Amino acid sequence: MNIDHNDEAIVIVGSGAGGGTLAYELTKRGLPVVVIEAGGYLRNEDYVNDEWEAFNQMAWLDPRTTSGSWRIARDFPNLPAWIVKAVGGTTTHWSGATPRFKAHEFAARSTYGRVDGANLLDWPLTLAELEPYYDKAEIAMGSTHTHGRKPLPANNNYKVFANGAERVGYKHYSTGPYATNAEEYDGRPASIQDGFNFQGDKNKSKWSTLVREIPRAEATGLLDLRPDSQVVQITHDPTGRADAVLYLDKDGNLQRQAAKLVAVAANSIETPRLLLMSGSPMFPNGLANSSGQVGRNYMRHTTGSVYARFDQPVRMYRGETMAGVIADESRHDPDRGFAGGYYLETISLGPAFLASFAAPGAWGREFTEIMEAYSRTAGLWIVGEDMPQESNRVTLNTSVTDKNGLPVPNVHFDDHPNDTAMRDHGYRQAEVLYEAVGSTGSHRTPPYPATHNLGTSRMSARPEDGVVDKWGRTHDVPNLFISDGSVFTTGAAANPTLTIVALAIRQAEYIADELRVGGI
Repeated sequence: MNIDHNDEAIVIVGSGAGGGTLAYELTKRGLPVVVIEAGGYLRNEDYVNDEWEAFNQMAWLDPRTTSGSWRIARDFPNLPAWIVKAVGGTTTHWSGATPRFKAHEFAARSTYGRVDGANLLDWPLTLAELEPYYDKAEIAMGSTHTHGRKPLPANNNYKVFANGAERVGYKHYSTGPYATNAEEYDGRPASIQDGFNFQGDKNKSKWSTLVREIPRAEATGLLDLRPDSQVVQITHDPTGRADAVLYLDKDGNLQRQAAKLVAVAANSIETPRLLLMSGSPMFPNGLANSSGQVGRNYMRHTTGSVYARFDQPVRMYRGETMAGVIADESRHDPDRGFAGGYYLETISLGPAFLASFAAPGAWGREFTEIMEAYSRTAGLWIVGEDMPQESNRVTLNTSVTDKNGLPVPNVHFDDHPNDTAMRDHGYRQAEVLYEAVGSTGSHRTPPYPATHNLGTSRMSARPEDGVVDKWGRTHDVPNLFISDGSVFTTGAAANPTLTIVALAIRQAEYIADELRVGGI
């Protein structure tokens, strides 16, 4: 094993929304950082404009297993999550939607009351505490409709969506907020409306840590970025403080990087996997897992899509993939039959993905009707708050191993009745919306592999209820932080990336201040 004795570095595992942001925010404050990234260093110019090839180029395809009653276990048993394995993480693949959480979503237990079967808990911070960091995140990402930023133009998919929204009485719909430029901003060009940036934005008009934070951190001279490096263990000293990470480099050689502080931002599946693999006699159930909550309370948002057919061409594939949001249903209104809320967001898929996700395994006349109507189709995605459940969890599958002989993560998920009620309501509202503007038919898609993976190392005021405190600092290990969506106490209705970035900016400020006064 090769050993790096530089123990002054802050080591960050992962370079996506949380890890990439944290790296830049720390290096710009003069702190040396080592970022260890499992994926390769794909640049924007490397992307290919072909759905399947792009998927194989970007996606995390290491083996995973799936269990539970959710449709994913049947439709995509080896692909429970659709995330990216590359520098920049899933920010290189995301839709760009940047809504904020609402105040009540930070206090779900207090607001919703007791929900049978749900492990609800209030966040240990409030919207008021996070608002200044939401501002910083929106400015960094260039969110449209905020801070005087110009909105994106309406494409045809949005025009159908917005006309339907108006006719059914919705009031809160627009072409954003999105972190894709409508005009040149922060060194990034305006969108060319190419309809393909979901698979990787060659134009660099969509924010990602690959485009913004990683290059700026590298420019400080304080970032040591190590791609193609899979972290396999976090070690600790006799006092229980993290002292190093062990990782396999691109040649499969085991390396040790000493650390004065470790921040894990490996996504809500790989983060608990790493903590569980880092167990020791001092931490027999996994590192930072005295509460038993590591890997539990996995959330992936309540999702589903509706695609509607029309007599005239829509060509939903032109312009932005996600081109607009309806926020009216994101309120908490238990009279609808469920707690929490959801958004409706435009979405388009290419023919290959539309065929794959229409109803996996579908065939016959009903299926060919969907495909023949492709150019006349409009589509939207439902994304809403799902309930945290202790039994929904990521564990180590010791009977299945990866290419390095390490146990793969198993993702277990059962829909909560609240999740199902919300999804059904969203399906119906979408169908009513499209019928209001003359759709000739529509179909519902079941949930896709998860892109919003949340909650497996959650924040809590009390150590026995979660894994980290309000700063993302683990309750058990004083110099170990979690910096991704796994810290979410609850999922809220909003797409999570803005909140992950806001929390990372806030966390960087806290870490820098604490290091300065010797508090870590």
